[in-house]
Amino acid sequence: MKVFIVDIAKCNGCYGCQVACKDEHVGNAWEPYALPQPNTGQFWMRVKEKDHGQVPKVCVEYTPWPCMHCDDPLCKQAAPDAVYKRDDGLVIIDPVKAKGRRELVEACPYGAVFYNEELDVAQKCTGCAHLVDEGKVPHCVDLCATGGLRFGDEEDFAEEIARAETFVPQDGCKPRVYYLNLPHLFIAGDVWDPVENEIIEGARVTLTMPDGSVRETETDDFGDFYFRRIDEGAYSVRIEAEGFEPAERCGIDLRESLNLGDFPLAKA
Repeated sequence: MKVFIVDIAKCNGCYGCQVACKDEHVGNAWEPYALPQPNTGQFWMRVKEKDHGQVPKVCVEYTPWPCMHCDDPLCKQAAPDAVYKRDDGLVIIDPVKAKGRRELVEACPYGAVFYNEELDVAQKCTGCAHLVDEGKVPHCVDLCATGGLRFGDEEDFAEEIARAETFVPQDGCKPRVYYLNLPHLFIAGDVWDPVENEIIEGARVTLTMPDGSVRETETDDFGDFYFRRIDEGAYSVRIEAEGFEPAERCGIDLRESLNLGDFPLAKA
């Protein structure tokens, strides 16, 4: 069975995969798998961009987002006569049987199915099945400049899949696109001495997690601290530095990545 591996740490947001998909499918009919993709309005492979944090502590997350080629695809449940799953795991919307089947668009929890108004047909990523049939990889994978997007047999990626994550909707459906190094959220801030007007390097910062466990770090040589790859929930932060009174911020209701701003410490 085939899988996609997406390493977010290697994605630099070049949008090469998105352009590659357009290059392969706009103006080209790859029957029996797909009719031509429209020039605009559809991205069978798209790059989702999300900003995390607030100035000056900001990072950008790029997430390549194709059809997830689910083991239990909801689109197939919606139209079992028009959608099928190949033996290699690729999910195909039949371009003939999907004529007029607008319900397929709403059935996909990932927003990966589109409707071609001109051709009156539901369409999506095929995993470049026509290339896979020739022993090649999907065009988006072939043109990924950083190696952040890969494709192949599930057993060849077993070690990576074991530590990967998937985007799973409430209804399940078992996606076969696996993501490495998803950033999740972060909490950040900086610590300084207002009397000397200097940052404080090496201050101990403790983060209490929603489950009561703790993580620790120290401020860097800019006085900054980060706690990365955390999820939504209630947090608290405590800061301690030799010669200073401790500072604490409780009741942090984290929904998006958060820059807590500066913590001025008073002399002990």
